[in-house]
Amino acid sequence: MKKLVFLLLAASLLPIAAHAQPAFSGPPPSRAVVQDADRRREEYFSRIDEALAWKAASVKLDTPEAIMKMKDMSAIAAKLVRREDVAGCSAAVIEIMKTPSTGPFWMFPVACVAYTGRDLLSPEAKAAIRQAWRSTMQLRGDTENHWAMYYASLYLMSELYPNEPGDTWYTGKSSEENLAESRDYLIHWMDLMTTVGQGEFNPTGYLTEYAIPMGLMATWAKDPAMRLRARMTLDWLFADLAANSLNGVLRGPHARTTEDPVMQRWNDHASFYNWLLFGNTPPPAGYGGFGIYFATVARNYAVPEVIYRIAVDRDRDYVQRDLKRSRRRWRYSDVEMAPIYKTSYLRRDYAVGSYQGGRADPIQTHVWDVTWAVPDPRGAHNTMFSNHPHSSPVDMQMSFTAYPEAMIPNLAREGKPSYDEPDKILGASPYEQVFQDLDTVVALYDIPAGARHPQVNGFLSKDLVDREEDKSGWIFARGGNAFLAYRPLADYTLTPFRGYHQLPSPVGYKWERVVTGDTLLQSFHRKNGTIVQAASASEFASFDAFKRAIRALPLEFKLEPTPTVRMKTLRGKQIEVTYGKAPVIDGRPLDYAKWKLFEGPYLNAEKGSRRLTITHGRLKRVLDFATLAVTDSVSP
Repeated sequence: MKKLVFLLLAASLLPIAAHAQPAFSGPPPSRAVVQDADRRREEYFSRIDEALAWKAASVKLDTPEAIMKMKDMSAIAAKLVRREDVAGCSAAVIEIMKTPSTGPFWMFPVACVAYTGRDLLSPEAKAAIRQAWRSTMQLRGDTENHWAMYYASLYLMSELYPNEPGDTWYTGKSSEENLAESRDYLIHWMDLMTTVGQGEFNPTGYLTEYAIPMGLMATWAKDPAMRLRARMTLDWLFADLAANSLNGVLRGPHARTTEDPVMQRWNDHASFYNWLLFGNTPPPAGYGGFGIYFATVARNYAVPEVIYRIAVDRDRDYVQRDLKRSRRRWRYSDVEMAPIYKTSYLRRDYAVGSYQGGRADPIQTHVWDVTWAVPDPRGAHNTMFSNHPHSSPVDMQMSFTAYPEAMIPNLAREGKPSYDEPDKILGASPYEQVFQDLDTVVALYDIPAGARHPQVNGFLSKDLVDREEDKSGWIFARGGNAFLAYRPLADYTLTPFRGYHQLPSPVGYKWERVVTGDTLLQSFHRKNGTIVQAASASEFASFDAFKRAIRALPLEFKLEPTPTVRMKTLRGKQIEVTYGKAPVIDGRPLDYAKWKLFEGPYLNAEKGSRRLTITHGRLKRVLDFATLAVTDSVSP
């Protein structure tokens, strides 16, 4: 009885955020820099408590029927952190473990509950978890995020149950063997990321599938070196997030994203982390779903001030160049992982980002875009870009091992409905080459005969204002405080864009196409191209003045025999871009061989170094994976 009274009292002392308006439906947060460190920490903890309280209150475990229906492990984890419904959580865990699932998305939630409940769950509930890890084979999956989740979960569970023989684990290996295998892979992955770049770079949704396993490891790994590695990896990931976000909205390019965040830039898991860590954007509905798992351990991680400042206290326009890598290629390629040369240009009113084109991931890559700032990003389609809607079973076989006949038909059933659609706005193409200089983008296309969907799709947002098809060939528009000029290089048609709305389905995924209000520019020419030039409205006396400046730019292009653009940019650079050749800027070819792992005013690292220097003003933080050291300093 005394223990029960204590638990009730402890729960009553926690913030009752569940009764307040959730941040995802309230007004947008202030973007003012919080100067005081203590206040920043208090607000951070308040956001953590808000998310956990909301999730814990979303389900009740007060009846046998409710317990039988309970499937949401994140709600159990939130309740355990808050020490609520402990008996109900134990009963629900027992029920859930009667039908264990397989794979990383089952493993990390169970590992999270096992640790949050190790001093609270009943012996029967803990035994049920342990039995599930013996009886049910767990599949590793086939992507970078799958393996990070898989091995972090196996690592933690092997530490939770040490010195146990192979017949007590689904792997057939002992606790120590599981631990060694997991440690070896995680260190290998960290070394790869810190030498030649992350494969699933700049992800809108998949960020959470790295943040969660690293958050769990940083909190619960017994080995101090592994705890430190995980914490340093979180710093690395969140520094990258901060430097590539505009007012808390992560913008392109992305190795992996999905249909909706391509047009509604804010609407994915990355916004949960920008909200939680930096407080400068609303979180997505339900706090990102999986984000609750990170919230359970978030009090054990504090984002360094230097990263916070990069996210919220920009003192300049800046260019950030990063080196990443493609997904692994198992066949039909001369390289295992191709280098990705990524460029971002961020200003107060907009951001432009790209990589050089070609395959990064076979399905979900977004190659380039211009994204403009908005007061409230929810529901805003504040972006502009073009793509070739490439679809190829050969590309699929390059990275996957399923039977080729089923690869493309199965994608829609697996939650990737647009892959084989000619009007899609998601995906990369081997027939696209992109060059960016500051806020000028040139995208060229040379699509061979016989390729599926020989066309270029341009995305023109519903939120554009004063859109005009000028007789010069330019399409002018305003987005927020950005002036935009879009130049298709071949004839085109304009049609309403239809997005994807997921319908309830007991098995797999079901979708319907819905008109979004956006416009799809379709150009049915195999040799093709797009030029986009952006500028701040404050740079010109009027929108008409911007249009006159764009029309006056020297521009020559041809599509035959090879797409080529020669022009002077709004920033005075003379560029020449020819498909299949290195771009030329002011007479000098671009040398990708000199690309660093990170290069910019805030993030810097040499290729192969395993060492990232993070700076903002007088603040500096060095993450050195080679020596496993973190160094902070403040310049005079």
